[in-house]
Amino acid sequence: MIKDFLTKYAGTQWSGSGELWLDPEGNKAEKYDCELEIDIDVIYYSWIYENEIKKGSFSFNEAGAIWLDSWHQRESVQCTNVPETWGIFTLCNTYEVPGNPNWGWRSKLSKRPDNSLVLQMTNITPWGEEGRAVRMVFTCNET
Repeated sequence: MIKDFLTKYAGTQWSGSGELWLDPEGNKAEKYDCELEIDIDVIYYSWIYENEIKKGSFSFNEAGAIWLDSWHQRESVQCTNVPETWGIFTLCNTYEVPGNPNWGWRSKLSKRPDNSLVLQMTNITPWGEEGRAVRMVFTCNET
């Protein structure tokens, strides 16, 4: 499904607003403006945190995608495609937490019935508890 989506929407630009949850309970969100651009095999996004532009991308390949984010994931990491999930794509990876077992990270892009796109990122503890981390909602800039 991702290849069809990228082909259909290649060259489009999107803008919107996002939320970043940093508190342990996941109840308080930092709000920001964000943008998304779709290329034939890459999705680029940018967002603002503490008055600085942060940039990220998903470069798709056979296994899933290479993910890079100047704030969340400064060194590129291979994310694995999660098949048979709802939405346009769902990707997972793990990361090291010193003194703890590895944690999980899930990124998901969905298209709402109103044609807006939603990029969500979820943090997953070693014991399986999921916590919201990021949600960006975009509308297409083209008419």
